[in-house]
Amino acid sequence: MTTIRLKACITAALLLVEIGTNTAQKKDYTQYVDPYIGSAEHGHVFVGANVPSGAVQLGPSQIAQTWDKYNGWDWCSGYNYKSQEILGFTHTHLSGTGIGDLNDILILPATGRHHLSPAPFGKMDQGYGSAISKANETVRPGYYKVLLQDYGILAEMTSSERVGYHRYTFQNKNTPHLLIDLGFQMNWDKATDTYLKLIDDHTLVGYRFSKGWADDQKVYFAIKSSTSLNNIQFYNGNEKVNGYLVAKGTHIKALIDIHADTPVELKVGLSPVSFENALDNIQQEIPNWNFDQAKTNATRKWNEVLGKIDYDADQRSKTIFYTALYHSYFAPTIFNDANGDYMGTDKQVHRQENFENYTFFSLWDTYRGLHPLMTLLEDKKNKDYVKTMLKIYQQQDKLPVWHLWGNETNTMVGLPAIPVIADALLKGFIDKADHELAFEAVKTTAMGYDNGLRFVRELSYIPIDSMDHESVAWALEYAIADFGAYKMAKYLNKEEDAKYFEQRYKLYEKYFDKEVGHFVGRHANGTFRRPFDPLMAKHRENDYCEGNAWQYTWLVPHDVQGLTTLLGGEQKFIAKLDEFIQLPEILDDASPDISGMIGQYAQGNEPNHHVPYLYTYVGQQWKSAELAHKAMTKYYTDAPNGLCGNDDAGQMSAWYVFSSMGIYPANPMDGKYIFGTPLMKSAKIELPNGNTFEIAVKNHEKSNIYIQRVTWNGEPYQKSYITHHHIMGGGKLEFEMGAKPNKKFGQAKDARP
Repeated sequence: MTTIRLKACITAALLLVEIGTNTAQKKDYTQYVDPYIGSAEHGHVFVGANVPSGAVQLGPSQIAQTWDKYNGWDWCSGYNYKSQEILGFTHTHLSGTGIGDLNDILILPATGRHHLSPAPFGKMDQGYGSAISKANETVRPGYYKVLLQDYGILAEMTSSERVGYHRYTFQNKNTPHLLIDLGFQMNWDKATDTYLKLIDDHTLVGYRFSKGWADDQKVYFAIKSSTSLNNIQFYNGNEKVNGYLVAKGTHIKALIDIHADTPVELKVGLSPVSFENALDNIQQEIPNWNFDQAKTNATRKWNEVLGKIDYDADQRSKTIFYTALYHSYFAPTIFNDANGDYMGTDKQVHRQENFENYTFFSLWDTYRGLHPLMTLLEDKKNKDYVKTMLKIYQQQDKLPVWHLWGNETNTMVGLPAIPVIADALLKGFIDKADHELAFEAVKTTAMGYDNGLRFVRELSYIPIDSMDHESVAWALEYAIADFGAYKMAKYLNKEEDAKYFEQRYKLYEKYFDKEVGHFVGRHANGTFRRPFDPLMAKHRENDYCEGNAWQYTWLVPHDVQGLTTLLGGEQKFIAKLDEFIQLPEILDDASPDISGMIGQYAQGNEPNHHVPYLYTYVGQQWKSAELAHKAMTKYYTDAPNGLCGNDDAGQMSAWYVFSSMGIYPANPMDGKYIFGTPLMKSAKIELPNGNTFEIAVKNHEKSNIYIQRVTWNGEPYQKSYITHHHIMGGGKLEFEMGAKPNKKFGQAKDARP
């Protein structure tokens, strides 16, 4: 072959490779995402522009309507689908939480009269903000657009990890200006110290310190403008501040005149450390003035993560699935600068660390499903989650509980970081050099004395005399964490520790009241609480957290065999579980978190998320299929109210991602994924190690919800679960489905998890 022909063949081959690569890259998974799902009622999801795990979540902040039943509770993220107004655009938000915070650095483009205070509900002409219409609002992964009707301004937003990018097109050019409100308060958050400085006629820097859920939150920022910033007037509250370059106070605002003949663009960089780093973040991530390119980059980043699972189903099912996967990447969020700097829980600046530091750890929710999902999809992220948690341990002498922007909020019950650390160790996400530190962190945290741990430490129950409420919830969550400590100790050949924590993880048995058949709080003298009502679910007034005795009867995912024995054997276990999902949906005066009811099963709250899969442990996999199918199809839809409860930092969504593929990690620390019922034709997971795990469905029909038989790589497979080891090795799992249950599938004891 001549050299010319050889070069031509190589060129042609390279061209084919390039075409194939471009074809693969052009598959747009974002088209299946509907960010409005979960934005109505109690879903509390963030709506706006962000990238996966991004520190910046840029979007609208609305009026938390105090006339609502829950006193603004449904605006925890700053947005609710039913609102028809926007006060401004803020750069940080929470998603799916039951407490409101963040909504930092409010910017509003405006025309006409200058306003300094936010408009009250229903009176948009009496303050800043504008009416909007859903017909003039667009939201896609990485992009948000809305027409501010009162101002005649088309506002568009996109982002990178640490930079929010605004573009404003002024249709009305009457007195165009910008409002910056650093004291803006949304829900629980309140500014304590704010600062704003004009660096040059295109640049502002500043900070916002506040107190809320995060007790001492610090956000530094820099704003770069494409147009000159003219006639800046600073205010502290509504009082003018003398001077034109800098202002400092508890509630600093600025009104800035601008030229609006062409679209006005702003780039806002955030930093947990300094506004110098915020400026550097802009330079590192979005150095050029090209909004469309930044939007394209954001879309690409979303496609990279959404494309990790190729889910084949009808259009509606794809929308629900990919929106759930999208919401699974909202938290944890990056909490460092492009150069590696971050603010620790010790309030010290840690310089140029060689890992990605994270925050927004809603661990009581996410240890159950979200973190196990990330162990399948993300390698580096998981390692960095663990490194972050171990650093937090070193800074605050215990592992995180509910970590937010350099603050330990100590929200919710138990020690929920331990299951995440244990699972990470057992699946190989912790470097060998950090094994001892990881166990030290777990053991030290588990040996604390607060919230009843002093009793657990002595292998005793927590008396209700020592806690006002929730003693059983704390105890059961401690037992789950102690199982993680036991597994780590066994793995690391620490036999004494393993023996001790094995005793601790069985302490749940001490709360079982045989007379009533539930876990019940006990007095110091050993007697159980009387009177006792297993349906009583009044918030902070019973022995459970956001639940009742029926819902907490099943919170032993780490020792289902032990729970079965406690309840009197398999037949009594099954009968009680049947009764649980057939009870009336009675929830008098209960927490709104208890939602998505099937009998007393609450899909809308995390302690029940493993419950459908318990049937599989006792040989009735077909009932797992029934309950999981009912929960998925009844409580996950493609409507704005398509989540039956708070998304809780992605846990509600992660449950659906797993369950709709027919598998779920009921015990998040044993590396087993229990079979339920798949909703799709097939799903291919691109694993971080380069392998592919495929789930195929034979006889896929809506009525065919029962597994008839299973094959693994073409060979008959009798077990009713699959292991993490199997999945990571790659291969093909095939479910053959039918409309009637095959009650023999998974019935044999050696087939059960």
